[in-house]
Amino acid sequence: MRVKQIKDVDAFFKALATCQGRVELITDDKDVLNLASKLTQFIGLTRVFSNPEIESYEIVCYNGEDYQKIKEYLVPADQI
Repeated sequence: MRVKQIKDVDAFFKALATCQGRVELITDDKDVLNLASKLTQFIGLTRVFSNPEIESYEIVCYNGEDYQKIKEYLVPADQI
């Protein structure tokens, strides 16, 4: 899913902790951040959120049930 924002970062991190499969954030520069890693969550997402040039990014869940856990925290890029 193409995402422009995460609504509640703390709740998103808590939901990520319950995910069973791989969840990745992919930037337009093709940087792939494995969101299962706490280090990646805090360092990588800080970089993504603080860079105004990054308007949207891709969130990929390899387990459909994991997507159901995190989707409520994601703002789709096509949403105005």
